[in-house]
Amino acid sequence: MSNQAFLVTGASGHLGRRVLELLLAQGVGPIVATTRTPEALKEFAAKGVEVRRADFEDEKGLADAFRGVGCALLISTDALDRPGRRLAQHAAALRAFEASGVTHVVYTSLTNPRVGSPVLIAGDHRETEATLAASRLDFTILRNNLYADLLLQSLPQAIASGQLVDARGEGAIGLVTREDCARAAAAALSGPAAGRRTLDVTGPATVTSAEIAAIASELSGRTVNHVSVPPDALEAGLVQHGLPPGVAKLLVSFDVAAQKGELAVATSVVKDLTGHAPQSVAAFLEAHRAALVPARS
Repeated sequence: MSNQAFLVTGASGHLGRRVLELLLAQGVGPIVATTRTPEALKEFAAKGVEVRRADFEDEKGLADAFRGVGCALLISTDALDRPGRRLAQHAAALRAFEASGVTHVVYTSLTNPRVGSPVLIAGDHRETEATLAASRLDFTILRNNLYADLLLQSLPQAIASGQLVDARGEGAIGLVTREDCARAAAAALSGPAAGRRTLDVTGPATVTSAEIAAIASELSGRTVNHVSVPPDALEAGLVQHGLPPGVAKLLVSFDVAAQKGELAVATSVVKDLTGHAPQSVAAFLEAHRAALVPARS
């Protein structure tokens, strides 16, 4: 497999670009990157990455886009505009992987995508995992927990108002940084063949919203209290603040899952794969303190 390439799909997204950077820094190669917009990856092409156009709606073109690849990172797509579209895209990609001779697939999934999960998009991941299991492919399923990076969107308002409002109750989450997810994905892609495995990618510990509010209080010097509200009230509030109803419903479904304990998973997977422990929520927020607290004039 030494002459076969490592593939990153969805490579123009945040996670894909970071995985490419990590692979290049490690001297891993050859590398193929696929995207619907090859022009967005010009800087990687200049560094020796072979950039190919791939549209997951065009299954006939996928096998050609995946030619010469041994191990592939399938980053779950963002096609959430209609039910079933993303799952169909993933299934097309997996069929094309088999047709083009790919031997191992790393797939970015979701924590605990069980039947009956409150998370509205859990079915896409669960069925993609099942399609992988039914294929001839070896695989590493990376069940990424929620990104700690999302706190950079919610905490500035919480610090300003003194209230961190969500519908999570006392539920804890194994929040993980996007950087650690990228490091885990790069390591799983470039590491030794490992048959078939399913791994939970998380931060070093689970944290509750009350604990996050306490961290925000300490960093900002302002009292921030956690306020948990009913899911329907949170959904209405998000829509009132301008979020599309479908997006609000999806976000709230993650809160419901957290409240029910579905996301309370913390493992050593990041360290096991990369050799370095994942960053804690407290350390991540400390590193981004400037983004949380407005500078005083």
